[in-house]
Amino acid sequence: MTGSTSVPVRRIPGHLWAAVRIGAGAAPGVLTGYVLVTVAAGVAPVVTAAVLRTLIDGLAAGRGIAALTAPAVLLACLGLVLGVVPAVRGYLYGRMLRAVGVRAMDRLYQAMSRFVGIGVMESPEFRDRLRMAQQSGRSGPGQLVDDTLGAVESVIMLSGFVGVLFALNPWLALFALAAAGPALAAQFWLNRRNARMLWQISGRARREAHYAELLTSLNAAKELRMLGLGGLFRSRMLREMTAGNTEQARQDGRELWVRSLLAALSAIVAGGGLIWAVHQAAAGRLSIGDITLLVAAVGGVQSAGSGLVDRFASAHENALLFDHYRTLVDAESDLPVPAHPLRAGPLRRGIELRDVWFRYGPDKPWVLQGVNLTIAHGRTTALVGLNGAGKSTLVKLLCRFYDPTRGSVTWDGQDLRDLDPAEVRDRIGVVFQDFMAYELSAAENIGVGDLPAMDDRERIEAAAGRAGIHQALAALPAGYGTMLTNAWYDDADRENEETGVLLSGGQWQRVALARAFLRDRRDLLILDEPTAGLDPEAEYELHQGLRRHRRGRTSVLISHRLGTIRDADEIVVLAEGAVRERGSHDELMAAGAGYARLFRMQADGYASAE
Repeated sequence: MTGSTSVPVRRIPGHLWAAVRIGAGAAPGVLTGYVLVTVAAGVAPVVTAAVLRTLIDGLAAGRGIAALTAPAVLLACLGLVLGVVPAVRGYLYGRMLRAVGVRAMDRLYQAMSRFVGIGVMESPEFRDRLRMAQQSGRSGPGQLVDDTLGAVESVIMLSGFVGVLFALNPWLALFALAAAGPALAAQFWLNRRNARMLWQISGRARREAHYAELLTSLNAAKELRMLGLGGLFRSRMLREMTAGNTEQARQDGRELWVRSLLAALSAIVAGGGLIWAVHQAAAGRLSIGDITLLVAAVGGVQSAGSGLVDRFASAHENALLFDHYRTLVDAESDLPVPAHPLRAGPLRRGIELRDVWFRYGPDKPWVLQGVNLTIAHGRTTALVGLNGAGKSTLVKLLCRFYDPTRGSVTWDGQDLRDLDPAEVRDRIGVVFQDFMAYELSAAENIGVGDLPAMDDRERIEAAAGRAGIHQALAALPAGYGTMLTNAWYDDADRENEETGVLLSGGQWQRVALARAFLRDRRDLLILDEPTAGLDPEAEYELHQGLRRHRRGRTSVLISHRLGTIRDADEIVVLAEGAVRERGSHDELMAAGAGYARLFRMQADGYASAE
């Protein structure tokens, strides 16, 4: 996905039509009503001016009340329409904006779920585009529909009043139309500059939001206060905000000059028309009603022309954001998925990495280099290595968050790229090193591990018991129904802050483990530093439970604490992205190489501590 700072004019109609389709699907009745109100809003001013001309000329000619009653009543009805239309239009616009926003955001997040991997989420350019797409998705399509109908209204009004001017003087009509040309060109230029400015400051806006989040984040609160980092991040936030504001101020200056020149041009057109009308009236070639109609028509042409320019400007600006939205909504998966994927059956033989090379980008260093590894069915394989050795990357490949740059990962001999990613993942239970702490209830925090079991309290509590967290969750104010957050509550809990509870890091670790244990019917269990946040006693107890749970199951265990993986069926030592050693604990200790050295270092550390 490449950056975009402008949308070619030829693409704007496509964006407008796409927005109208979303509106028609989200609220067809509201959209129909909006179209009718728009037509009425465009026709009514022209008809009002024509009726007013008839009424004034009738009064000047001394016609009787009978001849004047009909136009007077019609004028009153038109006044009522013009008075009611804005209120009805505002009501319909609000309803349409909300309905279209819901449908558009649903489509955006459905599109996000089509991204199979996570690599695209790590791209700053993608994050900028996503932020703009989210900004557009909530209100952009609705605003584009409004811009489209507003332009229709302006065209109807402009056509009517230009027809009036043409009947009075063709040259005046042509002059009024010609005056709209520079306005359109100038506004288009402004829009392109504004779009370029928004894209240029998008990175600053993202960094500003990041620093603002740090200043208010509960996770960062301890370090910010302990290390006195508030001033640092506040100054960086203000620096990014100020730089963005400076760019926006320059754009505001350009708009001021351009709009001032356009206003002067409109005044010249209006003044010229009025001077011509006075001379024509003095010569007896125009009636009082004609002058009234001329003034209304000149004003109407300027108003409609200005409205058309503003609507085009708004549509172009909204189309710039909507272009990001449609780019994401229409994007294909970041990883290839076959049209008819093979079925990922139950794991029978094992998973094999064949000459796997991987790096996170063409210009990035290799993280894995020629890895050959078999994770045998029914056995525990432990991965050991220093930070950066490639252990977590290997887990990402097993889950097919990425594809190998070279080589393959197979499930019972079938390349993961030939299988349905969702089906493969449904056969895996995993605890990530950077597990999530969801702002949900205790039961839901575990239940998300296996959505069909979300309401199965017996299974949830059994998983919690296996992770050693059942008693702590059951003792919460509302038991498993307690919200594990103090950021927000359900409406029923809004006045009772005790319903929100924050867990300790070790307790959250156990909740994450319970989430994985809920998926105990899966074929592969991956545990990435599953006890990193636990004290030694809790770690020992939990690993005893894990040993029992892993017995006879296919599992991958990653841990820096070598004592916790010594009973694995096979220990694989990674260094600089390659497999350096493999074997059982006893075999590796007997070899006396890197694993033995690391194990003795840790053992000596514990002995020294005693």
